[in-house]
Amino acid sequence: MSDKGAVFLDRDGVINPLIYHRDVGIIDSPFTVAQFQVLPHVPRAIRQLNDLGLPVVVVSNQPGIAKGHFGLATLEQFDRKLKSTLKPVAARIDAIYYCLHHPEATVEALRKRCACRKPGIGLFTKAARELGISLARSYMIGDGLTDIEAGARAGCRTVFVGRWKCEHCQFIQPHDLRPDFTARDLWKAVQLICSDLRNSARQVRSHADCRQIKPTAQ
Repeated sequence: MSDKGAVFLDRDGVINPLIYHRDVGIIDSPFTVAQFQVLPHVPRAIRQLNDLGLPVVVVSNQPGIAKGHFGLATLEQFDRKLKSTLKPVAARIDAIYYCLHHPEATVEALRKRCACRKPGIGLFTKAARELGISLARSYMIGDGLTDIEAGARAGCRTVFVGRWKCEHCQFIQPHDLRPDFTARDLWKAVQLICSDLRNSARQVRSHADCRQIKPTAQ
């Protein structure tokens, strides 16, 4: 079993902003390449995770194709634009896993209830298998309740991006589930992870020191 942890990232609302689509009156993922913009500090935050030796893996529900908002070529352009934005600071994303399904899709081939759509954990288990990742040593960062549900079900520590509100408790499953951390944005989330890793390392060293102390003779 691998002991290598990773950091899983939701995409929309964490890496890029959600968009208000005036013509249909909804807030949703970007539908066009021009609408897809990487949020400030995201490249620097991802670079810091790279420097820590933590694989960075995007796990995201992307039903835009299933709903007929855009095509696969546009989704691939989003990925290329993201990677080109990270390039100036030598940041990288190690893998991207999307769920393209939706139970009410207009594209029949993508209309299904699947195990990969968060809060299902199919994307996590696939990444763990293919990349040799320990989910128990990993973190999930997301701005939605399904991100926190999926991360917790997968066994990861979770970071909620945004402001955790009391009303979230009535919608999340189970109702007593809470994120391990909350952060304003991805940059702050990464700082919390760094602090958590430092604390864990100190605890390991402390336990090791205790084992090395021999009891004195009475």
